[in-house]
Amino acid sequence: MTIKKGSKVTMNYNIKVEGEVITSSEGKEPLDFVQGAGEMISGVDKNVLGMKVGEKKTITVVPEDGFGEYNEEAVRKVPRAAFDNPEELAVGSIIGVRGDDQDFEAVIVEVSKEDVVMDMNHPLAGKTLEFEVEIISVE
Repeated sequence: MTIKKGSKVTMNYNIKVEGEVITSSEGKEPLDFVQGAGEMISGVDKNVLGMKVGEKKTITVVPEDGFGEYNEEAVRKVPRAAFDNPEELAVGSIIGVRGDDQDFEAVIVEVSKEDVVMDMNHPLAGKTLEFEVEIISVE
């Protein structure tokens, strides 16, 4: 069966950034998504159209079709006193942040006595991704 809009797709994948595998389905469950339903980044979603079970493909995904461009305005300095647990804050920690209309995660990139600098960009924002995909099933 060929992947078309609305197909339920199951695939194995490797995701590389600058030639290095950053995540993979190897040793894990394959990834399931419905083509065209917004469950997959657009760069992969549109490039699996027409693929068949058993087919393999390498898909290059530019930032605007992946996790977006890196946004400097998404890096914020917040007073350390604004946190419930300021003594537990450490560089590299991921924390939950509540925005005006949504919750998301931020990475702490700097901690000083007075302030905490958080990066609210997706960790893959601004990066070109290389997806190696293998279609396992199509429904």
